[in-house]
Amino acid sequence: MSTVISVSGLRKSYGSTQAVAGVDLAIEQGEIFALLGPNGAGKTTTVEILEGFRDCDSGDVRVLDFDPSTKGHAGQSWRDRIGIVLQSTHDAGDLTVFESVSHFAMYYENPKDARDVIELVGLTEKSDALGRTLSGGQRRRLDVALGIIGNPELIFLDEPTTGFDPEARRAFWHLIRKLRDEGATILLTTHYLDEAEALADRVAVINRGKIIEIATPDQLGGRATSLATVSWRDGQDIRSEKSANPTALVASLSAQFGGEIPELNVKRASLEDIYLEMIGVDHA
Repeated sequence: MSTVISVSGLRKSYGSTQAVAGVDLAIEQGEIFALLGPNGAGKTTTVEILEGFRDCDSGDVRVLDFDPSTKGHAGQSWRDRIGIVLQSTHDAGDLTVFESVSHFAMYYENPKDARDVIELVGLTEKSDALGRTLSGGQRRRLDVALGIIGNPELIFLDEPTTGFDPEARRAFWHLIRKLRDEGATILLTTHYLDEAEALADRVAVINRGKIIEIATPDQLGGRATSLATVSWRDGQDIRSEKSANPTALVASLSAQFGGEIPELNVKRASLEDIYLEMIGVDHA
């Protein structure tokens, strides 16, 4: 696989505030890559630099083998290869879905077919509906349609399912996977840890302007080998014990209780547990 995004020693300050403090990052072709971090961690600044909307102070940045800060014709040619779906948009409310997507297609050299894109995002039945009449989930799907109409190789998704109900979120996840399966590389920012776990091939945790760790969701922070918490009812009390070998502990408890263990629960650290520990939040 080729490297789609390569970042080395990235730094950006605003006055005395260091928003990005030496980020190193590499994202491979065909990945869904999630960037996680609390507000003010530096993820928005990092992504805006990758998108070409903000210049860095120092460091080497390559997105599709191009420096995003470069202006001119080469920059426009590069921009045709990326798709950006912002956290919220409210434009084109008086245009129909088809009119909006067709209009955006005119900005690109080699766009997808408008009706094919509308079908891909699940809005065929809303092709003639005005943008302002769409539900929140439908509006988000239109945002994605506008972001991918240019047939991009790389897609930036900023908090794509904020405000969605559970059913709408899972339908949107299916769309994101479908875009990846069609060959796109996707950089996703999200506050939903279950979303990152469900979608991402790898995740990066950023805090105070620095990448803490990059790993698969099941390996992040040593999660796969973390101690399991075994809890059970003992008379009037709920007891719990952390164990590196929960199977042996459960077997011992089963022998102690003569079979069934009252209210048995075995739980390893969730991605949320690991993430909160990494960014220094007490979630007890």
